Amino acid sequence: MNVLDLAGYLIAGLMTAVALWRMPAALWGDEEDKRRRALWGCYAGFAVALWTKTHIVRIGLNNSPVTDLAVLIKHYTATIAILAILSYIVAIYGQYPQGGDVPRHVRFARIVQHVATKASVATLILLTVLFFTVVDRSIPSDRFVSDHAGQWGATLYMSVFYLYLGAASAVCAYQWALATADARLRHLRIGLGMMTAAMFIGVGYTVSRTLFMWVSVVDRPSTAFAQGFDKGTEVAQLVLFALFAVGASIPACSKGWRRAKLWRAQARLHPLWRALMTAFPDQPFEPPASLARELLRFDTPADLAVDRWAADIADAVEKLRHYVPDRLLPAAKKAAAGDAPLADAYWIKAALAAKANGAPAGPAAAVEPQHATDQDGEVAWLVRVAAAYRKVDEARARTLLAPAAEDGADSPAATEPIA
Repeated sequence: MNVLDLAGYLIAGLMTAVALWRMPAALWGDEEDKRRRALWGCYAGFAVALWTKTHIVRIGLNNSPVTDLAVLIKHYTATIAILAILSYIVAIYGQYPQGGDVPRHVRFARIVQHVATKASVATLILLTVLFFTVVDRSIPSDRFVSDHAGQWGATLYMSVFYLYLGAASAVCAYQWALATADARLRHLRIGLGMMTAAMFIGVGYTVSRTLFMWVSVVDRPSTAFAQGFDKGTEVAQLVLFALFAVGASIPACSKGWRRAKLWRAQARLHPLWRALMTAFPDQPFEPPASLARELLRFDTPADLAVDRWAADIADAVEKLRHYVPDRLLPAAKKAAAGDAPLADAYWIKAALAAKANGAPAGPAAAVEPQHATDQDGEVAWLVRVAAAYRKVDEARARTLLAPAAEDGADSPAATEPIA
């Protein structure tokens, strides 16, 4: 077993990992995920095809009662995988808003839709017939292309497969190149760019191998040259699948990374959110639970949960304004020594203490306005406040209430409670 064989195991394992990773969303996800079921079928099909190319599986199948069986299984599964990816291309790029001229890439996708299935079926039938009739399988092969170089039957067989594979690679390269040019998100542009590069390598791979097979019929090459060419193009194919697997995974990894960031935000916001929701138990949809239980609420997406918690915190702070005097704000700023998140944390902890001690509701006290421009900015700010809140000593926060309440006119205790 050489380095090329080891690399084959690595790439087969990589494609298998991608297929297993994307399987739950493809089979049981929402409508958008189900539309990507065809892409998952492509991962699964190519994973099987790649495993048939690995050293142990290849030798075992080729030396079975059906000589060179690994080659036939590889081409069957690869053909099905190609049909799956062409179906994905149609599903993603074959739709457009009604009105106006049909975009060029949509017209192209619809042409693909008309011919893809028929071409796949025809390819499978023709490969089967040629494999069992004209391909010389008297001796089991290890490297099919180099071992059968110069044989017209194997050349015809491989030409049928390479025609189908090359055409599909060209279709994918064309559509993904257009999508790459239009992609605005960086991670999406990188992923599509890698997939486009993989398909261009696929086109070069099929063209070069087809030419090699037909030239070899006219002028049979030496064994060393044939094996060298086979291994060289095999390296290119491994690079192709590596680019395809990684490129297709980058957008999904970006979503996973964002989900992880949202879970981390939930973990950091939880102590502050739970303290406020305990003070105002009628505000949340459900009573606040432990962090582990909140993170395991799979019926609520993480982004929706974080947005809801941010709104809950803002609403609770608005309610706390009625239990503290105006002078608590400068007192909290002074205690925080210019640290704005810490000042907010002091204010919240002191206000919660005031409410817990039975302070009556009164006019809304002054608070520091926030300048977040969007929801992400607000969440980022609240995460900083929550981190400071965990460090604030409650006894120290309570001391802010006494000097702040010296001015009786500002104190809620000196005002009539709101009915």
